[in-house]
Amino acid sequence: MRSRNVLLLSICQAFGSAGTSMMVLLGGIIGAGIAPTPALATLPISIQVLGVACSTIPASLLMRRVGRRTGFIAASLVAALAALLAAYAVAMGSFALFCVSTFFTGMNGAFVQQYRFAASESVARPYASQAVSFVLVGGIFAGILGPELAKRTKDLFGVGLYTGSFISLSLLYLLTAALLLFLQKTQQQEEIQSGPERPLRQIIAQPIYLVALLSGAIGYGVMSFTMTATPIQLNRISGFSLDDTAWVIQSHVIAMFLPSLFTGYIIERLGVMKVMLAGVGILGACVALALVSTHLLHYWGALVLLGLGWNFTYVGATVLLTQSYRPSERFKAQATNEFTVFGIQAIASLSSGTIIFSAGWVVLNLISLPFLIIVLGALVFLRATLVSPTNDEHAELGQAT
Repeated sequence: MRSRNVLLLSICQAFGSAGTSMMVLLGGIIGAGIAPTPALATLPISIQVLGVACSTIPASLLMRRVGRRTGFIAASLVAALAALLAAYAVAMGSFALFCVSTFFTGMNGAFVQQYRFAASESVARPYASQAVSFVLVGGIFAGILGPELAKRTKDLFGVGLYTGSFISLSLLYLLTAALLLFLQKTQQQEEIQSGPERPLRQIIAQPIYLVALLSGAIGYGVMSFTMTATPIQLNRISGFSLDDTAWVIQSHVIAMFLPSLFTGYIIERLGVMKVMLAGVGILGACVALALVSTHLLHYWGALVLLGLGWNFTYVGATVLLTQSYRPSERFKAQATNEFTVFGIQAIASLSSGTIIFSAGWVVLNLISLPFLIIVLGALVFLRATLVSPTNDEHAELGQAT
């Protein structure tokens, strides 16, 4: 196992994802203050997710041509410039310019999301789930670092509230780019140039690929849908302080990534399907608690469950996806998955602001239930298919589940 790559990617995951957790905390709050209408308050967050979705395919194509390291470094440098643009936009009170800046930080997010694939490609296949989990552990520190950076540097430079937060974020992106200079070539770098490739439609048509795609997309969509609305519900609607709101968001992001310390081990012991089923069940428990949320601890508990359920679903879907394609097919298979997942997330975060203001917190959470039921049904179907004695194509995976 190439511990250097995995460790480095985990650190860069922490720094690269800090901007996401900062935007989750500040995006809706800043948006509510400078947007032309409150319904557009979460648009900056949605634009950031849109930037991720729109950049997934170009990111994969670029890295196929120039390699993982060059692509990751270039994206971090663009993000540093985008963070400075965000600081300027906030200082000037320009909602449109702020949205433009979040689109470009979202572009970097498309590359950060590929860190987990780069980690899985740096180790032997039996260690893929551990490598993916270890890289996502970096998100624990991102969950703390982003909101803390936002709070502690919000007026550091004296040029307007929250401008210091984004200037500090720019420096963090530059540090990420410097660290990525030490990234080694992945184990499958050479394999990509040779080997048979199936048509993309044939890869997508596999039940394993479809279920991995569906689980990842809906798991991420439900998480983003609820998470995006939470700062507005707490700070703008329920009147909780910024510190209380930050605490809930920090706890949520930590809950997203802390389980990664042991998710890979659990997958190896219990199988990826059981872990994904548990993730869907935990997301359902989140919805149930959110429906009765009236106190801060209720919101906190619901968001912690949301993070934990996302982790089991997302890590499981990633591991499942890597078993559906050959090394030579990885970039197009990954790009299609990422585009779909983050396209759904963009739609979820964009609609979140409109629904929280027009229909309220209870309706917002009820909307997630039908989608979770769909994922549950798909997982049960795939599990039954894989354990069928007539299924030889994925016999190895069936034993793992």
